[in-house]
This record gives sequence, structure tokens and C-alpha cells, in this order.
Amino acid sequence: MATVLFVEASGAEHRIDVPTGENLMRAALNEGLEGMVGECGGGLACATCHCYVEEDWADRLPAPAQTEQDMLECTASERRPSSRLGCQIVVSDALDGLVVHLPAAQY
Repeated sequence: MATVLFVEASGAEHRIDVPTGENLMRAALNEGLEGMVGECGGGLACATCHCYVEEDWADRLPAPAQTEQDMLECTASERRPSSRLGCQIVVSDALDGLVVHLPAAQY
């Protein structure tokens, strides 16, 4: 289990205990957070779980696969160097304290 801090575009912060093996998209959807849609259900077929991983954490994650890189070209909000798809970030104990910012728009 890891505690992840999700920061909505409004600035609202949510600390969520995420079970090991769960992805960030599913954790955010389960909590009903504004700014995470997950339209394809985690099938890597949309970019509606786009998020920004705080810079301090970006290098601690596995590099995005080419398929994730391709989907990040379709984001509704600005793509940044720390942009990732929440469905592709699987939580482990090593991610305890991870900070993720949600964009203002997913469509």
C-alpha cells in the first residue's frame, strides 16, 4: 500500500491509500476525483487519464512505453515533460508519497 497525493487543477488535495498493484487511474476514479476520466478503462486507447507526476518522482518511475508516448500526443491539456497516463503507473510500496497533479481538462 502507498499513500499518493492527488492534486486537482483547482488545488484541492486528496491523500489516497492505494493498494499495491492498482494503477493511478483506477485509484482516482474510485475516489471520484475531478480531473480523471479514464474513458477506455485503462486499455491504453485514450488519454483521459493524463496526469503530471511531480518532478521529484518522475525519474523514480519506469520510463513510458512507446504506446504510452503515442497516446500522450492526444492529451486535451498541455503535455509536459512529466506527463504520464495514470493507467500505466502501477503503485508499489516504493511509490509511497508520490505526488500527482491532475489537468484542468481531459477532453
